Amino acid sequence: MEDMTSALLSEDVTRQDWAGVRIPESFRGIVTRKDETDLFEGVDSADKDPRKSLHMAEVPTPSPGPGEALVAVMASSVNYNTVWSAVFEPLPTFRFLERYGRLSASARRHDLPYHVLGSDLAGVVLRTGPGVNVWKPGDEVVAHCLSVELESADGHGDTMLDPEQRIWGFETNFGGLAEIALVKSNQLMPKPAHLSWEEAAAPGLVNSTAYRQLVSRNGARMKQGDNVLVWGASGGLGSYATQLVLAGGATPVCVVSSPQKAEICRRMGAEAVIDRDAEDYRFWQDAHTQDPKEWKRFGGRIRELTGGEDVDIVFEHPGRETFGASVYVTRKGGTVVTCASTSGYEHVYDNRYLWMSLKRIIGSHFANYREAWEANRLIAKGRIHPTLSKVYSLQDTGQAAYDVHRNLHQGKVGVLCLAPEEGLGVRDEETRARHIEAINRFRVTEDPPPEETATP
Repeated sequence: MEDMTSALLSEDVTRQDWAGVRIPESFRGIVTRKDETDLFEGVDSADKDPRKSLHMAEVPTPSPGPGEALVAVMASSVNYNTVWSAVFEPLPTFRFLERYGRLSASARRHDLPYHVLGSDLAGVVLRTGPGVNVWKPGDEVVAHCLSVELESADGHGDTMLDPEQRIWGFETNFGGLAEIALVKSNQLMPKPAHLSWEEAAAPGLVNSTAYRQLVSRNGARMKQGDNVLVWGASGGLGSYATQLVLAGGATPVCVVSSPQKAEICRRMGAEAVIDRDAEDYRFWQDAHTQDPKEWKRFGGRIRELTGGEDVDIVFEHPGRETFGASVYVTRKGGTVVTCASTSGYEHVYDNRYLWMSLKRIIGSHFANYREAWEANRLIAKGRIHPTLSKVYSLQDTGQAAYDVHRNLHQGKVGVLCLAPEEGLGVRDEETRARHIEAINRFRVTEDPPPEETATP
């Protein structure tokens, strides 16, 4: 591992040299354990502590099979699926690994008594398997998290519709919160040259998800002039949605839960910001009853900020807590596009406001390779920027996941894997200098107050 790390940090290693770099027989990764899936039995979801279930373990290094690549991970980040994995909700991820393992002999490698987590990475290609031609050892890359087999016709119009579509590091093993990761080669994309390793690792999952949700023909097809309601607009997902709305010539209406988070949105360029805690919106009277009067009050506040217009698109991900309000405030003929349910999976809304006003609900899940590539291209061009707020060491991933679970964070939380310190890996200093203020926009010196609704 020391020899490999030295090569990764050296600027003199050539492509030819990489062929001679010895791959270690094992590596350290952040894992959950199959024999601990009942660890939180009887504990409320909010009280489950990822620090108890996430472990750093030494595990054997897999060999890349056909169409696969082995990547030295310099940095990764925590997404909400890491939290779900750590608290074994909505079900232990070992069920995903068992199902995948039944697919083929190659997939059987993933069905293990431990699960190496993580759905983001920035790093260097170490080895490629048979049939990989585009990527070579030594290439600096980021990875998106879509894993597909594409043996069915269903996935060839949109790979997200492949019956064997999975999220790498959540529904597959050998994820990015580790020193080495195993990916399919069609997950790889060029690392943006002006970003450090930890900055480059932050956008992948959430930026691609927001791109499909808002911009793609598979999502809301946002256009110039649209008003877009963004829940959790300073969070890991919402912060990229806000930037995409602004970059696309639309108007974000940002919903946050503190003055600090409102200020972050304004620094991104948003003008219409609602602090839902300060304005005391309570969409539920009790655990079973919503309050339509609060929907109406919320809709009135939106119109105050938009010059009397309702929102064309609602960027939904909190789920149960907000979905009734989202359907209500959407304009006639508008779209609610949802990609998650971090406050609960059972969505309740008044269907009269949907069918009689010709509104649409679109389900959206991550992104296909083309959408992820386009989202990464916007990062590389400096149109969209990382929203990295804090960086942890690999051994402190449990604390990082705890912060995300309790929503003690803003933007994205990064994790250093093989990178020994922050700030390494920058290749284009000129582009970086032009965007340095935006790159550091989410950096904080102290923890912000918690927000009610977590964001992925």
